[in-house]
Amino acid sequence: MTASFEKTGKTVGTLTFTIGAELQKKGLDAAFNKQKKNIQVPGFRKGKISREMFERMFGEEALYNDALNAVLQEAYAAALKETGVEPVAQPQVDVKSMDKGADWELTAEVTTKPEVKLGKYEGLSVAVDVEKEATDADVEARLKAEQNKLAEMVVKDGKAETGDTVVIDFDGSVDGVAFEGGKGSNHSLELGSGQFIPGFEDQLVGHKSGDEVEVKVTFPEDYQASDLAGKEAIFATTVHEVKGKELPEIDDELAKDIDEEVETLEALKEKFRKEIVENKEEEYQDALESAAIEAAVENADIDEIPESMIHEEVHRAMNEFLGQMQQQGINPEMYYQITGQTEDDLHAQYAEDAEKRVKTNLVIEAIAADKDFTVASDDIDAEIADLAKQYGMDVKQVAQMLPRDMIEHDVKMKKAVEVITESAKVK
Repeated sequence: MTASFEKTGKTVGTLTFTIGAELQKKGLDAAFNKQKKNIQVPGFRKGKISREMFERMFGEEALYNDALNAVLQEAYAAALKETGVEPVAQPQVDVKSMDKGADWELTAEVTTKPEVKLGKYEGLSVAVDVEKEATDADVEARLKAEQNKLAEMVVKDGKAETGDTVVIDFDGSVDGVAFEGGKGSNHSLELGSGQFIPGFEDQLVGHKSGDEVEVKVTFPEDYQASDLAGKEAIFATTVHEVKGKELPEIDDELAKDIDEEVETLEALKEKFRKEIVENKEEEYQDALESAAIEAAVENADIDEIPESMIHEEVHRAMNEFLGQMQQQGINPEMYYQITGQTEDDLHAQYAEDAEKRVKTNLVIEAIAADKDFTVASDDIDAEIADLAKQYGMDVKQVAQMLPRDMIEHDVKMKKAVEVITESAKVK
């Protein structure tokens, strides 16, 4: 094989390569075995025609298209390896010649990664607005949240307040016409939770059991049901019950109810304080990493990014997210139904900062290349073990699913992030 690459633009170029006799033979053999299954000629059972007879009847050239399809990917991959070209999209392949007895000549229009000129990426000065200490207020807030979880709902005679739960019947209409999903009975609604249309819950504050309320609201312009978006609606609402939260006393007994490993309230507070510090330390490190990487990206000079890279990143992020949902037992159709989103909505959501994510990856890859990291086999094995633990899979299963060169790439990316982050100086 011979292969060469000529740039025709900043991120596009022409890859010229040949398919020699050995690979041609491999393709022709595969093509013949595919085609002979459907051929029946006098004197031969169907699918049993000899190669010599086939070529005498149809000519070797009848195999060329299938032969090319059989070996094109292998030839293209070999040409990329020989030239060192890294494509970011499927190529447009053209056949220049397929003469019998000669190398087949092909060209491919290839989109490549943009060039990255690194700026300063070590010793960056960054701002991190995360406090690592746990204050008394933090501990009290955590304690209040746990106390709230153990609250009991009791029926109250008075008027409903924000935070109370009301049990209601409601019947909605737009211009006097009922609409789908606008009716409910014995529905429990926590006032202030934001479960219903903006303004609905506010109009029930101050009402008590037995009250009948005409709630008037306007559906948001971006409401998921387009036929209701922006329209005014009236809900005839009956309040059956008002329930308030009865909070338990904050004492040693509550502490033991919250965490069976502690005996006193003070011990629980100390445990909360340690957990809060650990969480804040993690938040601090995440914020430091984000700020340092963002600064390194800003310092780099990147050519215009091909649209295909952004497109691929959007779909990669979507697939990763939907895969995580699938692990929780929620398939895409169920997710869209629960959230009221469509596939286009999710696509738009991930498209918002796709270019930023692509730039970030390009800069981190360039730093990894600049540092010329060496990744030991033990590092790859450790990464596979971490992934297996993360996804609850067997180590061997992960090793079979993911090529080691892909794992090696990820390890190098992590090393590059460490270089950026660990050398950064916090203002």
